[in-house]
Amino acid sequence: MEEYKKKKILCVGLVCLDIINVVEKYPEEDTDSRCLSQRWQRGGNASNSCTVLSLLGAPCAFMGSLSSGYVADNINTGSRTILHMNRNLPDVNAEDFSKVDLHQFKWIHWEGRNAAQQVQMIQQVELFNRPLPPQERIMLSVEIEKTREPLYQLFPHGDLVFVSKDVARHFGFQSAGAALKGLYSRVKQGAVLVCAWAEEGADALGPDGVVLHSGAFPPETLVDTLGAGDTFNSAVIYTLSNGGSLQDALTFGCRVAGRKCGFHGYDGIAEMSAL
Repeated sequence: MEEYKKKKILCVGLVCLDIINVVEKYPEEDTDSRCLSQRWQRGGNASNSCTVLSLLGAPCAFMGSLSSGYVADNINTGSRTILHMNRNLPDVNAEDFSKVDLHQFKWIHWEGRNAAQQVQMIQQVELFNRPLPPQERIMLSVEIEKTREPLYQLFPHGDLVFVSKDVARHFGFQSAGAALKGLYSRVKQGAVLVCAWAEEGADALGPDGVVLHSGAFPPETLVDTLGAGDTFNSAVIYTLSNGGSLQDALTFGCRVAGRKCGFHGYDGIAEMSAL
């Protein structure tokens, strides 16, 4: 069992280049604005999740194709506007994934992208898990962030499913709790469904039918929300992969995501691993 705990967490999805331009206010059309500062950093949901897991002290790995993107932050409110430039690089497919040595991992997380291929990847892991005792099986999590119909086929394929506020609203729900109750029938038996709702915190619903909640932990000054969702997901996975309870995972996720919003980037997260 100790050997199992030492295994890695694999994140599958996007890595990209984020170019963050900090401006006094959001530029109006046909105006010339001066940037207060600019920084480049590695981004992408799965890549960000790996960064946070690593800073929290978890052994982890990333699998994905390189791409690039642009991000602009608004200094007045800490809000962000994201503009993507897609080089049409292929996402990881099931054939690529079949070359991975699954013995290295205790948890694999998929950022929902090319869902049909990702379902096939998950099925490979399920086949790998079948002969193993429950305590030695690879745990599977998926993130359904974008409001794209093909992604919804991922709902029944995770032990842990993260559904975004945008997706919840797309289905007509106006709160995390309502979304969990309305969408839980889509996940597989025994799975946990989690929905974060920005400044209102996050909720989780497991097979016992009890909705758990954690309030948000906003920083004194809102600085940078870019990657806050990825940070939340990673902190939840980190806690559960180390044997923590779902309530502890939810609270730690909100706490770390809130702390992250108080500074640029992720370096300040390392100190959270001791909490």
